[in-house]
Order: sequence, then structure tokens, then C-alpha cells
Amino acid sequence: MTEIVDVAIIGAGPYGLSIAAHLAGQNVDFRIFGSPMHTWRTSMPEGMVLKSEGNGSDIYDPMGEMTLARFCAERGLPYKDIGFPIPLATFIDYGIAFQQRFVPRLEDRLVSEVKPASYGFDIYLDDGEVAPARRLIVAAGIRSYEYMPPQLADLPAELATHSARHVKVDQFAEREVAIIGGGASAVNLAPVLMQAGAKPTLIARRPAIAYCGPPAERTLLDRIREPESGLGTGWRSWACCTMPSVFHAMPEAFRVMIVRKHLPAAPGWTLQPQVDGIVPTVLGATIARADVVGGRVRLELDLLGGKKQIVMADHVIAGTGYRVDMRRLAFFGPEVLDRLDCVNYTPRLSRCFESSIPGLHFVGTAAANSFGPMMRFAYGAGFTSRRLSRHLARTAARGSVRAGASSASWGKATLAGT
Repeated sequence: MTEIVDVAIIGAGPYGLSIAAHLAGQNVDFRIFGSPMHTWRTSMPEGMVLKSEGNGSDIYDPMGEMTLARFCAERGLPYKDIGFPIPLATFIDYGIAFQQRFVPRLEDRLVSEVKPASYGFDIYLDDGEVAPARRLIVAAGIRSYEYMPPQLADLPAELATHSARHVKVDQFAEREVAIIGGGASAVNLAPVLMQAGAKPTLIARRPAIAYCGPPAERTLLDRIREPESGLGTGWRSWACCTMPSVFHAMPEAFRVMIVRKHLPAAPGWTLQPQVDGIVPTVLGATIARADVVGGRVRLELDLLGGKKQIVMADHVIAGTGYRVDMRRLAFFGPEVLDRLDCVNYTPRLSRCFESSIPGLHFVGTAAANSFGPMMRFAYGAGFTSRRLSRHLARTAARGSVRAGASSASWGKATLAGT
């Protein structure tokens, strides 16, 4: 029989790695499954830079020994806390180096299914092993939550894809590509496609692309009016970073509204000179319909003022971001989903990131409606790993137990919530 581990972690991005490093520091027995920095390596275009500043892009070990700044200094790589765009490749290399140093026991294996058990959870791996655990942390990142607009959902995959599908874009050379969206996912792709010899057209719903502002010298009065935080400047961002527990105590409707409206997925300031006036752009446009005509996509757009416009493309890329939805996690079946209490298909969480199912914890973007917009960014991994590791260490089971075959008995909750 297999020995039950106290904690299992699904996911090896900034959140999973930070939590694992902290659990190791607390001598909590754990296993962690996933490919290191998987979403960053497989869902973002080569050549892009991070939107977050350097000082908001750390992965967190208990003693703060391996910051991004220290990693870059040791490797002779350029770095600034603020004002230097961090290349994606640098961040990926940093994450893998962090994993090798602090989480050497990472198991690069795919979780295919999670089932309840009397002692907690049975985690089914793609090689046939069943790994039992008392507690489970889901740090699965955003890849499962790709959002495809309904107007594009029925188009064949060879003509329409989500931006997460494109690390390389060389296959689009000399082809006309319509990019849907005005946020970071869409705008990041535009100059990358042009560099590959493609002919992109950016189509955005807003009347203007809302780039993040570039960093600038700030006076004392500037810092008082708009304090700095790991999410940029401004009192709202400062509050989100310094008081996530206070945010958690706010009424649910208020929290959901703030998460929806504050810090939208705006493109970074470095993209503006590469896009504005260079990439053909249609603003204030929504897709009325999309049809396949002669092996190409015909987009009918509704414009502001009641006008219409037709755009023909060889391929459409939806840079339309991600929407958390527990139903999209392939390893959860009805035994979990039917008992998971949610709001807008995101789990309601306790102050220790625990869901309505005892022992089941969620972190990262899935925790945003409970702890605030900071959870959508790598910066939130610091608070999360400290809070969650302390809780799990305090409540850790001692002594070994062998896995049995009986199922847990849970009360009924609701996935959709109110």
C-alpha cells in the first residue's frame, strides 16, 4: 500500500514552486506534480517581455535568498527593479533555476484525475500511479481557462486559435492574421507576428488601447498621492498588495467587482512604439459574426456609431485572455465539482485558501475573488506561500498512514454559487 503524503501540489509555476519551497522550510511532508514554468514556456510568444516590473516578478523562498535581482546579477543579465522590461526567457530560466535549487523533488508528471478518499484525496497520475494525500493545493495556472469568444468557437482549429497556442509564429509568415483583443495577450502578439513576416490586424473593442504607463522619476508628493506596490502605483493597488486579508473580509459582491475592474490585462508600455501607427488596428469594434469563405475567415465587425466593417484573414487569433472556471480543470469530475461551493465558477475560499471541501486549497488566479487582484500576478505568490505554509505546518498530520480504498463523505455545496 502507498504511504499517504500530508500535502500534494498540482502545478509548478511561481505559486506552486513558492509554496513548495516554504513547505520544505517548514518540514511539511509534500509531493509536487507538474512541469516547471509550464504555462510560461508553452503559452506565451517567444521574444515577449513581462508586463510586471522586476521587483514584482520574484518567486519566493522562505529566506528571500533567490530573488530575480540576485539571479540576474549572478548570471550577468541586465536588471532593474523598475524601468527595465524583463525578457520572458530570463523569467523562465529564473523559474527553472529556482526549482532546481529549492524544489529538487518536483515530479514532472501529469495529473489525470483527483478523487475524494476517506483520508483526503487520491491523485491519479498519467503513468498509472495513484498518489494519496491528506491535503491538496491546486496551483494549476491559467492554461485551462482559455476564453474563446462564442463567435469564434465554432471555427475550425486551422483557422482560429487562442493566443495561448502560439509560442512560435513563424508559420504565419506572409499570411494575414486578425488578432482579437486589446489586452496584453493580443497586443504582445502583434509585433512578434510582424517580425515573423506576417500581416497582422489588431481588432479591439475599446476606442483606444490602454497601455500601462511607463515608469518615471517620482517626487515625494507623487509617492504620497500614488504609493508604489508590487502591482504598480496607486492607493488601490497598494491596498490590494498590503491588505489581502482585509480584502477577504469584504462583502463578496464588492470583491468580485474589484477583481473584475481593477488592473485589467493592459499591455505593457514597451509595446506602444511597436504597435501604434505600425500595426493596422480597428478600434471600437465587436465581432458580429465570423464565417469561413474560400478557406479564409470573414469577420463582420460592428463599429461605434452603428457602422460595419469586413475584415478577411487567413487566420484569427483570439487574444481574449482567460476566465477561471472550475469545470475546465480536466482532473476534476462530478465527485469534486458537485461539492465545490463557488461564485461565478471560482471557489469560495477561507482565510487559509481552503475551499468548501476540507483539505482542498486553491491559489493563484482561482483565488482572486477571495483575496484580490494580486492573485492574478506572480507577486501574489509571496503572501500566498507564507500564509498557506504556516497554516499547513500548524495543522500537519504526524506519523505515516497507509492509503485505504474508502471514499470521503462530504456535504453538498454548489458549483455556480450566487
